[in-house]
Amino acid sequence: MPELPEVEMVARHLRALVVGRTITKAQLLWPRTAPEQTARQFAAGLKGARVEAVGRRGKYILVHLHNGRTLLVHLRMTGRFFYLDSQAELPSHARAIFQLDNTKQLLFHDVRKFGKLHLVPTSRLHESAQLAALAPEPFSAEFSLAYLFDTLRASAQQIKLALLDQTKVLGLGNIYAAEALHRAGVHPKLAARKLSKPRAARLHQEIVSVLNEAIANESTLNTDPESLDASYTGGTYETMTRVYERAGMPCLVCATPIRRIVQGQRSTYFCPQCQRR
Repeated sequence: MPELPEVEMVARHLRALVVGRTITKAQLLWPRTAPEQTARQFAAGLKGARVEAVGRRGKYILVHLHNGRTLLVHLRMTGRFFYLDSQAELPSHARAIFQLDNTKQLLFHDVRKFGKLHLVPTSRLHESAQLAALAPEPFSAEFSLAYLFDTLRASAQQIKLALLDQTKVLGLGNIYAAEALHRAGVHPKLAARKLSKPRAARLHQEIVSVLNEAIANESTLNTDPESLDASYTGGTYETMTRVYERAGMPCLVCATPIRRIVQGQRSTYFCPQCQRR
């Protein structure tokens, strides 16, 4: 599932492609992709809308429209965008189509059908069910050491699972949580409430550092030539991970073999030497 850096990359490329463009027609091809609206309501809310800006909140992409609405996009596991000529043949898993005023069409493509589109009033955007409970942005002043320490100290979860909770820490998933914990020397099974203040300071620093580093290297996002801008070939951060998907390989710090365990039905990778409990 895309994490904050991957979503940031998609938002940036969408911004370059669609800001200033008008949606001349919208079609919802899979009703559950936009569960709050009927296909007719969805089309009516988007027809004639000019895209004013594209932003991000956590793992949500925010497409702000001039008509007072914002399209919230959650990619989930397999959601992605295709930017094609208006007469191009549709990919087999297209779930929504946005015809643009420049002879192009933007497609929301989703093999697993878990991705979601929500059309909400911009004035109530941050009160919406999707955004209201989210934690502070990790690059914001609100995501301070005091915030992280107090939040984790109030949680009985294992710390890796606490980091995946978007109401506690925003934007992390399996990749970047594992990487941040390794860099901070924190065992993934440590009870979050037992994290010391000095170790919390190190973890706070590494969360921000890992996310910034991933964005600087265009994340782990890989696209085919027709997805988004044809000139975009994908990020390189996947080649830079220290523990993620490196089970059995030597730790880059101490050469101890990386271990894989399962937490919350998800794989966790860590170094048993660098991350001793």
